[in-house]
Formats: sequence, C-alpha cells, structure tokens
Amino acid sequence: MSLTNPPSSSGSLSRTRVGNLKRSHQATVDDAIESRRPGGYTSKVRVRDRYNIVGFISSGTYGRVYKAVGKNGKKGEFAIKKFKPDKEGETIQYTGLSQSAIREMALCTELSHANVVQLEEIILEDKCIFMVFEYTEHDLLQIIHHHTQPQRHAIPATMVRSIMFQLLNGLLYLHTNWVLHRDLKPANILVTSSGAIRIGDLGLARLFYKPLNSLFSGDKVVVTIWYRAPELLMGSRHYTPAVDMWAIGCIFAELLSLRPIFKGEEAKMDSKKTVPFQRNQMMKIVEILGLPRKESWPGLASMPEYSQLQTLVLHRQPSHFHRGSNLEGWYQSCLKNGGYTSTSSAGTPGADGFDLLSRMLEYDPAKRLTAEQALEHPYFTNGGPISGNCFEGIEGKYPHRRVTQDDNDIRTGSLPGTKRSGLPDDSLMRASKRLKE
Repeated sequence: MSLTNPPSSSGSLSRTRVGNLKRSHQATVDDAIESRRPGGYTSKVRVRDRYNIVGFISSGTYGRVYKAVGKNGKKGEFAIKKFKPDKEGETIQYTGLSQSAIREMALCTELSHANVVQLEEIILEDKCIFMVFEYTEHDLLQIIHHHTQPQRHAIPATMVRSIMFQLLNGLLYLHTNWVLHRDLKPANILVTSSGAIRIGDLGLARLFYKPLNSLFSGDKVVVTIWYRAPELLMGSRHYTPAVDMWAIGCIFAELLSLRPIFKGEEAKMDSKKTVPFQRNQMMKIVEILGLPRKESWPGLASMPEYSQLQTLVLHRQPSHFHRGSNLEGWYQSCLKNGGYTSTSSAGTPGADGFDLLSRMLEYDPAKRLTAEQALEHPYFTNGGPISGNCFEGIEGKYPHRRVTQDDNDIRTGSLPGTKRSGLPDDSLMRASKRLKE
C-alpha cells in the first residue's frame, strides 16, 4: 500500500454531521438508548456477552483499558475502555460521566478515517460505560523506547517518514472537520501490527467551530507539558489547530532523537486552581529556539504571561538566551548521533526534514505550517512513494503491547478505576519512568 496524496475533501464530514457533533449532552444520552447501528451506542448488551477479556492493558484518570477478543460470531481483537463515573466528596456518589468522556464518545461515534482510531461500539451496562475500539499492537512511545534498548539505534528514516505522513493525514481530517485533538504525544499515537498509524485518545479533543466562549474558559490546561505550544505556555485565551501542529513537530523531533526535544518540569496548579506560568518548560524551548521576538511574533506582547517571559530573561540571563535559534545545530547533532547522512535521500531526513521541523516549531502560530501544508512539503513529495505500512522493509519485530493477568475484572460491580487490586496508575508509571531516563 502506498500513500502519495493527502485525503480529498470528500473524506470530510458534511455540515449536517458537523452539526451532529455539537449535540447537547442530553441528546447524546438519548441517542445512547435508541441507536443500535455499528459504531454507535448499544443498549441491553453485556460486555461479556460479546467479548472474552484477555487481560489488563493500562489505567489512567479516565478508568481502565482491557484487551479482548470477540465471541459469538464477532471476530477480531479489541481494546475496551471502561470509564469510571465522576464522584463527589469522600463517599462514593455517582454524578454521571466526565465532560471528556462524553466528548470522546460523541466525537468517536461520528469520526471515520484510516488514520484515526476506529470505534467499534459503546456499551451501557449498569453504572458503567464501555467504549470498544479496534486493538492496536503498538504505540509510538513503545516504539521509541524499543529503539533505546539495549542501546540507542535510530528509527529508520523511511519508517519515520511513513509515520509522519500518516499522522498528518489523520490530523488533516480532524482539523478539516473542526476538531482539535489537544493531547498529541507518542503514547496517544497508535500503530497496528500492519504498520498503520491511528490517532487515539480523543478525551481532550473538542470542536472549535464558532465556540460560544474562549477555548481557555472550558479547559484551562491542555496538551501534555512537553508537547505544549508556546502560545499555550504564554496563557493565550484563544488558540487554533496550530497547537496540534506544534505537538506534531515535537513528536517528529522525538522520533529522530529518541528523547523529548523540550523536556521540562511542570509546575502544578495551586489550591485556588490558578494556572501557573510554566517557567521551566519555556526555558527548555528557549534553549533550542532562542527567545521569541515581538518582531517575528506580533501577538507576543499581548499574551497574558508576557511579563513573566520578560522576568525570566532579566533574572536568568544565560548566554544562550541572547542567541538566535540553535535548532539546526540540534538537528545536525541528531542526524550524526542517529547515523543519518546530512543529504536528502530516501535513507535520511536530510535538509528537507529540518525545514519541515523548523516550520512546525515556529513560535508564531499564524506562521506555523498547517497539516495540509505539511503534507505538501518536499520532505514528503521528494524521495519517492510513502508506504502505508510504516514497518515495510524493516527487519525484526517490535515487541507486543504488555497485557497482564493481574486485573481482568471488567465487571460493573467492581468500582472502575479504584486501586482494588493494588495496581498503580500505568499512565503515571510511564511518565515517571521517562523522567528518570
């Protein structure tokens, strides 16, 4: 399979379907009871009637994810996301589902694209909701980690090119249909055993078509800190799909270097839920890209945290703060360490790769490449066809996703997301493990 062009506009949702995405929460629940179409909501069906639970995959703030296989004529492997209900106070008092869970269900029910994770069905059972997705054997975080063991060995350039093209393909579809992902990072980019890329975890995704309030007013903190765009760090109340493109640039850099390019430490919100200025993260960006300038980023001085940026410069004043961007030096060092050659060819990211990276890691969001522009970049148009299987021509196999037998209890009677089994939150384990690297 070869991918040579971005999807046509015929893959976009109609205006009517975009309208459907904006349905009220009550309408979503009503549809859940009535709809029985594939990919939609299903009622009066129990999870274990359709699926055999193979094992436990991971847990997070949303609940737990299990691996399952179909039964009673239903074939294939699936990932079942079991949401834990919102709770109030010390005692367990169910107040319904979180906003992010409702958004993810509404969006995934409507979206359909080869590079976006495919929802199979939603099952309502007692107080629990289960989202059943296609099963993917890998994710980019797992693949990057594999290339650091037992010693660092670069991801093949052709594989990086295929991953990036498919990822941008899926993102173009989302943006064309007015959906911001807002949490793009390697752990949320899924990879099937046949090398197809799927954008996953739409828990923070939302529509940005004519919002009634600023996006900031609904969700004050979005995007995992290492992938958070500078306009978000600067406290922007209004932002665009450019925040997703910054994250894609960070992922591109990480695929090449096998480590996060901007690995800062996050300052947590205080007891008054005030969003702090992420000083350390901004410093990590400045160390490589240099200081943002009002001349090249016209909106910079109007940002809520602009005074904090000035304070950062006055108090710290390391010499690299006053230099220009060192991104090219970082990139050339990355190519050398990875064994890539500096020329542009099918076997290396080359000069075209640097140009693409620098245009995605542009301070000014208005100047940052869009997904459509990125797909037309010479990095993709030069060097021949791009495979729809990122593993094509790659020797060896990547390890399968870890599935444990420690907690196979998917029953609704067990409280979703509790530490009943003593299992830690896997998402937190992954983050702390990477901080130690």
